[in-house]
Amino acid sequence: MSASTHTPSQPVPPPAPRIGVLVVDDDVRVARNHRELVQSLPGFTVVGVAHTAADALTEMARLRPDLVLLDLYLPDDTGISVLRRQRSPENAGHHPVDFLVITAVRDIDQVRAALHGGAVHYLLKPFPLTALRDQLERFAVARQRMAGAGQAASQRDVDRLFGLMRPSTATQSLPKGLTAATSELIAGTLREADGDLSAVDVSERTGVSRVTARRYLEHLCADGRAELRMRYGSAGRPEHRYTWLGPNTGRPQAG
Repeated sequence: MSASTHTPSQPVPPPAPRIGVLVVDDDVRVARNHRELVQSLPGFTVVGVAHTAADALTEMARLRPDLVLLDLYLPDDTGISVLRRQRSPENAGHHPVDFLVITAVRDIDQVRAALHGGAVHYLLKPFPLTALRDQLERFAVARQRMAGAGQAASQRDVDRLFGLMRPSTATQSLPKGLTAATSELIAGTLREADGDLSAVDVSERTGVSRVTARRYLEHLCADGRAELRMRYGSAGRPEHRYTWLGPNTGRPQAG
């Protein structure tokens, strides 16, 4: 009996570590809503919840999160104080952490202080949870790209990374003729797909025309949240395939 041949399978790279998030909000209900949203996103995990400034500082030191969703209204101190203390020279060698400010504070000095403190973005309450999801997904893509950029960044790398965290829910961020509702529909379809999709696939799943689907898909690619890949068959023109580049779902990500 001849020995059977066995072709070893290609090694599967381990999934990227989840982004650990600490939710800081004095409102228990709001904190719960944000926690549930974060937990629902692939590539993210909530490592803890805090309702005071003191607890936030303690939990940051203990849990070492990658990202803090930071409210500015806290019963014992301000969120800006938390941000500044974490960014102080005495913490320079500690685990690096990013802050996404989520607050009803509209005072421009507070906005400026958050930006000077290094917050990646500033979301004003009330807002739809889709706006928070959008910022989290952008944060995840930016982290993935920074991880794959090596030690030296080109100006194009910098422009794309800073552009990823800009506000995207405003109407003016969409090209003329595109609407926020349809953009979210197309993004959601691509986000939830198990693999890449063509414009025809998206058209069939959403009910929009193929031409419309392709316009929105091209916008998502230009916005940095999706990637176009060409699939070459045995004959004919290559097929355009689109892949979501949001939080790591185990699929290969763009470098």
